[in-house]
Amino acid sequence: MHQFEIRDEFYLDGKKIKIISGGMHYFRVVPEYWSDRLEKLKNLGCNTVETYIPWNLHEKEKGKFDFTGMLDIVSFVRTAKELGLMVILRPSPYICAEWEFGGLPYWLLKEDGMRLRCMYPPFLEHVKEYYEKLFEIIAPLQITRGGPVIMMQVENEYGYYGDDKEYMEYIKQLMINCGCEVPLVTSDGPWGDAFDCGSIEGVLQTGNFGSKGKEQFSVMRQKIGDKPLMCMEFWIGWFDNWGAENHQTGNMEMNSKDLDAILSEGHVNIYMFEGGTNFGFTSGANYYDKLTPDVTSYDYDALLTEDGRITPKYEAFRKVICKYTETPDVKLSTVIIRKAYGTLKVVRKTGLFENLDNLAKPVENVVPLSMEKLNQGYGYILYESELICDGLIEKFRLWDANDRANVFLDEKPVLTLYDRELLTEHEINESPVKGRKMDILIENMGRVNFGPALEHQRKGIGGGVQINGHQHFYWKQYCLPMEDLSGLNFNLSAKEGTPAFYEFTFEVEETADTFLDFSGWGKGCVLVNGFNIGRFWDVGPRNGFIYRHQF
Repeated sequence: MHQFEIRDEFYLDGKKIKIISGGMHYFRVVPEYWSDRLEKLKNLGCNTVETYIPWNLHEKEKGKFDFTGMLDIVSFVRTAKELGLMVILRPSPYICAEWEFGGLPYWLLKEDGMRLRCMYPPFLEHVKEYYEKLFEIIAPLQITRGGPVIMMQVENEYGYYGDDKEYMEYIKQLMINCGCEVPLVTSDGPWGDAFDCGSIEGVLQTGNFGSKGKEQFSVMRQKIGDKPLMCMEFWIGWFDNWGAENHQTGNMEMNSKDLDAILSEGHVNIYMFEGGTNFGFTSGANYYDKLTPDVTSYDYDALLTEDGRITPKYEAFRKVICKYTETPDVKLSTVIIRKAYGTLKVVRKTGLFENLDNLAKPVENVVPLSMEKLNQGYGYILYESELICDGLIEKFRLWDANDRANVFLDEKPVLTLYDRELLTEHEINESPVKGRKMDILIENMGRVNFGPALEHQRKGIGGGVQINGHQHFYWKQYCLPMEDLSGLNFNLSAKEGTPAFYEFTFEVEETADTFLDFSGWGKGCVLVNGFNIGRFWDVGPRNGFIYRHQF
């Protein structure tokens, strides 16, 4: 057993230690590559790996916990220990991380009046029940019990969100009650009220920033006194959102200088060492003046590419780190093959409308219900109804709808509405309408992961459908999370211009990593052997993503 302490510096078994850490999220990298990435982290000169823990994956549905496969955090932490790496865990209810709903589970929004990240008893009860299970898994991994975990974080960038000090104290004490024995930290930007609002008595404050390390540390020093200075998130790149003109990158030369400045005075966690992939529908979004959902790739311009290749930035950082510690030559144990498999042709296709009853059992209701009210977290939802009025449809509006809607009359596309277009009335001018079928297909583009908009993230239609100034009632609702497509009947043909499923098949003699290029395909998602790789969309900035052969 060992002891890790926070005094004037960090101490391991009574000896001063400099933490040089890299961020890597186990849930964004397939387990077959955990060893490879961690070996490259150690080779860089790092002695620690940092990771968030996403509540919404480990408890995807209320009371149903999963710590297997890509979610086997015990195996990830043990792999780090085998390589001699220490571990920083950030098991906050909320992680941000450009992750769907900031890591909060969608089912919180099933409850009317839910308030997040404050002393709201129903929210706290859910957190408590989750932590009681989570700490059964992670408490034995602490350095006090023979594991490599040296620190844990309380909440995450709370100073950007609120100032409920009682809530922060509650989360701290809950972690301790559930078995946390290692020192606790917070992390916030060292600017304005954020650093103060996110602080807790007796917990080390760390800073999140991407430049001007000495200046940031100077501000932090005034707040934390003689405690160790640490940048918990040294941002060396940024994330991409759909529709951005270019892939976001950092400045390698400036990043290297800032790393040197940080290490000359304190400790660092490089965010990200490797970003990885937002598989499935796990990418988050931001909302300021408009919705900016994040892309499938979480490359982040990190030291390793999304698929784990060493970059020039990695080499530049290694030169800086070797000034402060020995950088070992680590033999990489994982053989990684990359291969092009050529062009694939569509084998079969079938339509969504033709397969609705094969994919979902419709739920009928007078008014349309949001995804959350129908126990659906992610993907798509289709609302269907027969119109009863004569004459033209002149005006059409959705109320409390998110995020992207495709409207059809008798399966003919008539409107596509996205983000703020969902807030206004639109003209259709279709006739006659009586007896015609209206379908509204809505996609959840990713719940916002930052700021007050967190509490306004119900997807689908939560209000109503207004036609010619009046509400239209009686709807069938088909939940389409894209989790099980085994019911598809490819003998049913797809109508041109309507949503469809396309099947490709190929066999390989040698399995390898490859990229999928969906240029020209518009918008959709891809499943490989039943595993949801993620979304593609021709608005860019990046339209291909990695397929790893293990799926």
